[in-house]
Amino acid sequence: MDAAIAALVAASRRSAVGRRLQGDVETRLLQSIVDATVRLFDAEAASIALFEPDPDRLEFRVAAGEQGAGAIGLSVPPTQGIVGFVYSTGQALALSDVANDPRFNRDAAEQTGYVPRSIAAAPLLDENGTQGVLQVLDKHSSATFSLRDMELLAVFARQATVAIAATRVQRDTARLLRGVLADLAPDLTDEQAEAAVSAATQGLDAEDEPFWSLVDQIARLRGLSDRETSLVSAILETVAAHAERTQRGRIGR
Repeated sequence: MDAAIAALVAASRRSAVGRRLQGDVETRLLQSIVDATVRLFDAEAASIALFEPDPDRLEFRVAAGEQGAGAIGLSVPPTQGIVGFVYSTGQALALSDVANDPRFNRDAAEQTGYVPRSIAAAPLLDENGTQGVLQVLDKHSSATFSLRDMELLAVFARQATVAIAATRVQRDTARLLRGVLADLAPDLTDEQAEAAVSAATQGLDAEDEPFWSLVDQIARLRGLSDRETSLVSAILETVAAHAERTQRGRIGR
């Protein structure tokens, strides 16, 4: 059990380093996708809603366009509205007269501050099912979405799905640790598993403050040129080699 806990702590540490170095990678990638979607379709708004459990809901994580900001943070049931229909069926959908469609959730639209006339929506599908929905509201150039539009939207939806998969390990680390603990000790309650994970990872930031300070400094250097990055890498390699020699010398005394 001690070895398992040690492995869980190591996994938590690696995930924490990734988060500190990269920030919320998933949100940034998804934001870039909705930004590009709005530009491509010349639309009023585009957004991505992701499924979140406990309680089950579709949460609008990112949005773009003049009318998109109001959607961020909104949560809707995964079976309601246009977004719920696309999520629950896994089918893309295009509507040119949203107001007269019985699936349209006007209350949710009004909460965003914008009620669309037309919507195109595509599911974010992977091998585990539907992860969320990408939708576009009201093209400026046309009152309808064409078959070509839906093909392009499907391409953007696939890119969003790839972005989610690439960052899922970081996002779900705590959930993964609880699952591993449950396998190791089936008699643990959810509360006990949560407490064990908290105890295993407690103080990771505090115990290596100089290390985390270094991680934060490295994160600030992400915009360097290749030449500057090589120089920083060489400096760090020299410092690390010096530290390793110093440590060996202390052990040998």
